[in-house]
Amino acid sequence: MHSVQGQSNDARPESASRRALWAWAFYDWANSGFAALVQTFVFAAFFARAVAENETLGTALWGNMMGAAGLVIGLGGPLLGAVADRSGGRKPWLAVFTALCIAATACLWFVRPDPSYVWLALLLAGLGTIGSEYAMIFYNAMLPGLVRSDAMGRWSGWGWGLGYGGGLILLIVALYGFVEPDAWFGLPRTEAEHVRAVMPLTALWYLVFCLPLFLLCPDAPSRGVGLGRAVSEGLAQLRDSLGRVREYRDIAVFLLARMLYNDGLTTMFAFGGIYAAGTFGMTPSQVIVFGIGLNITAGLGAAAFAWLDDRAGSRTTIIASLVGLIVPGTCMLLVESQTWFWVFGLTVGIFVGPVQASSRTYLARLAPEAVRGEMFGLFALSGKLTSFAGPLLVGWLTLASGSQRVGMASVIVLFVLGLAGMLFVPPVRTSKEE
Repeated sequence: MHSVQGQSNDARPESASRRALWAWAFYDWANSGFAALVQTFVFAAFFARAVAENETLGTALWGNMMGAAGLVIGLGGPLLGAVADRSGGRKPWLAVFTALCIAATACLWFVRPDPSYVWLALLLAGLGTIGSEYAMIFYNAMLPGLVRSDAMGRWSGWGWGLGYGGGLILLIVALYGFVEPDAWFGLPRTEAEHVRAVMPLTALWYLVFCLPLFLLCPDAPSRGVGLGRAVSEGLAQLRDSLGRVREYRDIAVFLLARMLYNDGLTTMFAFGGIYAAGTFGMTPSQVIVFGIGLNITAGLGAAAFAWLDDRAGSRTTIIASLVGLIVPGTCMLLVESQTWFWVFGLTVGIFVGPVQASSRTYLARLAPEAVRGEMFGLFALSGKLTSFAGPLLVGWLTLASGSQRVGMASVIVLFVLGLAGMLFVPPVRTSKEE
């Protein structure tokens, strides 16, 4: 979450109304349900426990799928963003990938608790992941065209907060409406209809709450550049950015460190529900309640640490947050009690938001203004280029050792490596002139 002290109450450009800005922010509310219910707390756990032959194999297969999807996102995402920069409008691209995610999520209803549905489940979840992540590239790129820079952090933060809220409410609806034994809708359980029905619910949620953006938000005008030329110019832009980063050693080291700890976060989200279900025997209802608690602590942590970023600096906040992820995260791998898993798991949630928010502000303060846009292009690349590595490590280590604890230890290793990298980057003044 971003501090908004010193910002005006009405810093919007005339072309974007407050209604349009709230419509933009609600897309985060819409999209967050996919990450919470499909990738982490409901479908991922259902796949490992009920669809795959056993939980160990299910964890490995899920890791391979997430790794393959991350590779596609890492290689294709920056190029797609550069192509959209050259062609102009964002909403057509956003619509295509939003529709892909919604369709794939809805079709997960057809995945039954039987090993014969493993490949259908992996294909649909992979397509949904790619669609969701590609959509966020164009969603994020819309913000500078909607609001002036002196209010951008405020609206970005509100969108981030709405994402936590959307995931939380959808988890509550899924738990008490479908999954609990005395759920509101009382769906049959013979073919896990009560769990599978959560997937069309998630797709409908995404569809309904993404519509305001498409109906109310203005888009950048098309530049009349053909697709072939846009691809060529986009590739040239990426080559130029990669060449320029060599001139800035501190930025390069930071992006490498961020790549490592961001992979750890991605992997932790992908396997949190699977680990809770497989190692601690948590039921689908318990996994969802855990997800609700994690959303609450993550939101509280993002708000509580906002002052530390401004007063002590982004680097200090990132380092403190990584320590806060490593210590309780390691305890989660060692404890046998489900109670202690809850304690340490919810503690981990406190530090998730600050490390993500402060990473963006650190680069904004460190990068020279003349190349700031290009550096943020590489920032996006660092978040996706190796996002396949963590899930693949978890999958392979779990399969080789037969233990989810051993597989999940790779997440802690990524956090430690990221922390080590942050020790080699300099602090930057929090009072740097904008």
